Amino acid sequence: MSLVLDAAAQNLLFREARTANTFTDEPVTEEQIEAIYDLVKYGPTASNQSPLRITLVRSPEARERLVPHMAEGNRAKTATAPLVAILATNNEFHAELPRLFPHFPQAKDVLYAERPVRERSALLNGALQAAYFIVGIRAAGLAAGPMTGFDPEGVRKVFLDDDHTPLMIVNVGRPGPGAWRPRLPRLNIDEVITTV
Repeated sequence: MSLVLDAAAQNLLFREARTANTFTDEPVTEEQIEAIYDLVKYGPTASNQSPLRITLVRSPEARERLVPHMAEGNRAKTATAPLVAILATNNEFHAELPRLFPHFPQAKDVLYAERPVRERSALLNGALQAAYFIVGIRAAGLAAGPMTGFDPEGVRKVFLDDDHTPLMIVNVGRPGPGAWRPRLPRLNIDEVITTV
C-alpha cells in the first residue's frame, strides 16, 4: 500500500463518497458541525489567511429566503436538505492576519493592502477551504451536495454583505432514497500528470 490511510477511510472520503441529491430528515447537529470545523480548520491556506466564512441555514424562514436564489434544478433538494451551508469568502480577511500569521504580522499591509489582491487570494484559498469542508462532511459520515448553481448576488444581498463573496451552497445530511446519480468518469493519471 502506498497510502497510510486505511481502505475504509479512503472509500469514505473519496472512492465511495458522492454528491447527494436527496437527504433523509435526520437533523445535522451543532456538535457534528463543530467536529467538522475542528477538523477542517487545519487545511493550509496562503499566509494562513483562512478566508472561508460559513452561514448555516437552519430556520424555515431563512430557507424560504434562500431557495428562490437557487437554480431551478437545485431548489427542491435545497428546500428539503436538513442543513444548508452558504460558503463565502471574507474579502477583509487581512484584518485577522496579525493573529493568524504572527511571524509576519505586517503581511496585512505588505501583501494584502489592495482589495483586488485580497479578492483574488480569498477566492482561491476560500475554494481550498470549501473542498476541505466537503471532505470533513464526509469524514463525519454525512453526505454533501455542493452546488454553484445559484444567484451569487441575490445570496450576497440576502445573507451576507459587500465584504463577502458567495462561493457555493452545500446541502448537508444523511443521503436519502435515490441520492446518487451514476458515477461519472474521471481522467486517467497519464492525462493529468506530466513529469519534467
